[in-house]
Amino acid sequence: MSDETSTDTPPDRLSVNPRSEFFDAEKLQRGVGIRFKGRVRTDIEEYSISGGWVRVQAGKTVDRKGQPLTLKLSGPVEAWYEDLGEDPPVARA
Repeated sequence: MSDETSTDTPPDRLSVNPRSEFFDAEKLQRGVGIRFKGRVRTDIEEYSISGGWVRVQAGKTVDRKGQPLTLKLSGPVEAWYEDLGEDPPVARA
């Protein structure tokens, strides 16, 4: 049963940036919902549930390599797969 639960909850850390070691296209294709500080967010670039932080893009600003600049915000993070319907298992710290 623990194997089923682990496949039904997103990983502790995930990034949408293909250059990141925490990028996983297969998991992102399932659709990951993020709740940060009690509010559902759709602008998250990377998150860490155990670390209690998210990274969001800082407007349209980019660095000299063309990568978006991000801000690291601290607070409680919850994640779930959106393809599991109305009441999916939620990963939280």
